[in-house]
Amino acid sequence: MSELLHGCLQDTEYLEVTAKSGRRYAVWVTTPPGYADSTEPLPLIYVLDGNWTVGLTAPLIVTQSDPYLTIAPYIQVSIGYTGEEAANWAQIRNRDLVPPGEPIGDDMLATLNAARESGAMTEEQVEAYLAELEQTQADVFLDFLTNELHPHLRSKLRVSESGHGLFGYSYGGLFALYAWLRDTGLFTSIGAGSPGVASADSQIFTLVDALPELGEDAAAPRLHVTLNEAELLGEVPFYRGMARHVLTTLERLHAKGRSEQLSKALLQGTHVTGLQPSFLSYLKTSHGR
Repeated sequence: MSELLHGCLQDTEYLEVTAKSGRRYAVWVTTPPGYADSTEPLPLIYVLDGNWTVGLTAPLIVTQSDPYLTIAPYIQVSIGYTGEEAANWAQIRNRDLVPPGEPIGDDMLATLNAARESGAMTEEQVEAYLAELEQTQADVFLDFLTNELHPHLRSKLRVSESGHGLFGYSYGGLFALYAWLRDTGLFTSIGAGSPGVASADSQIFTLVDALPELGEDAAAPRLHVTLNEAELLGEVPFYRGMARHVLTTLERLHAKGRSEQLSKALLQGTHVTGLQPSFLSYLKTSHGR
């Protein structure tokens, strides 16, 4: 696998890691230009949904050498699924990326029903998708990232003590919001692209409301949120509802006095095409030198 990927994604190595939970994850590690000739320890940027995102985000590691940008050196760690789960990553991810107790939401149910009626999804696919949403465990996955995978990678790579980042898109963006609100102390910056806040009763709002006062000396991580114009103004009700919930989240964070920690951008893509621009926006805004 590593040899195959090396021909497609330069300086990318592949490994598989089994968590204490028994779940097995695919991990792609992409090192930047000049890494082999350097002794400098570098921060890690974790990118979720690796089965989809690695091919679109890992090549952007060359932006560290772009003379028109000021992106600091980093090592990218893309995380996905292996074996049969890799083929079904779009539903398996629900288990790991959605906060525990997150309601499914009427818009999501309507979207799945429409997909079933149109033939875009079979009855079995819809049921499998919903099954993963009924017992969501983003808390378990966050613990795996911070307390298992990160120490494992530190033992194998030249990893700095600080400056680490996390980026997720869609449900990955929902997880990124969740991780920022939980603040494990690992991440200096977090990018949440088109976060899938799909319900007006989302656990995200509960966590925002529970945020403590930010002390003057607190080293809180930065949060960069992106949305796409088509999500806000397009013809798909689910995405319009999601975008409204994201804007509500931002308003509540401002009301909580978190404006200094926030940055945001409106991009000119769709929910599908916005992944790569969102990641680049995160890098330029939150990981500069």
